[in-house]
Amino acid sequence: MTHHQSEIEVYGHWRSNAMYRVRVALNLKGVAFREIPVDLDAGEQRSPEFLARNPMGAVPALVDGDLPPLTQSLALLEYIEERYPEPPLLPADARGRARVRALACDVACDTHPLIVPRLRRYLTTVGGFDQDAWRAWTTHWVGTGMESLEAKLAASPDTGRFCHGDSVTVADICASGLAMIGRIFKLDMPKTPTLTAILERCSADPAFADAEASRQPGAPTP
Repeated sequence: MTHHQSEIEVYGHWRSNAMYRVRVALNLKGVAFREIPVDLDAGEQRSPEFLARNPMGAVPALVDGDLPPLTQSLALLEYIEERYPEPPLLPADARGRARVRALACDVACDTHPLIVPRLRRYLTTVGGFDQDAWRAWTTHWVGTGMESLEAKLAASPDTGRFCHGDSVTVADICASGLAMIGRIFKLDMPKTPTLTAILERCSADPAFADAEASRQPGAPTP
């Protein structure tokens, strides 16, 4: 792995799934970075100081040099890919890139937004959800996302040792983050043999293992 000297700083939170994706990508590229914690549980993302960096009040926000922050994890993965091309996290062919991006979007655009802290805060206050209802909601949508990935991966000849072929792509990064949510919240997840085998290969890579939420400063001790 090539190691790059970098001025990259990323505002994140130990449990943030979107921050996990960026951590993994930077680790895979061998890019040194400094993570600046934003305590989502304490509401620091809604502070005037942070809203000046990202008016959406969400992490991650990536600062590269003296330029304004960049946001949105999928856009950040694309930026990291273009800024540090090796090893590639997108296939060389247009169709392959589209498939990988679609798998990544299944997680990052269709599943993960349904369980983010601001949605939980709304549903458990204005929406009237108690903790059991919230847990059932989370289990349903994470499980549905996992089942969708499993169906796509199991049916495609493009699936290899990883989501696309035999090397890691942004699809694996996003999928492994979804599985991490299941572990954090101890959710009862559906059987997904194809996806599970891929995620086991990912977890054996230090770039993934070192990005795990449980290994970050601020994470509760077991």
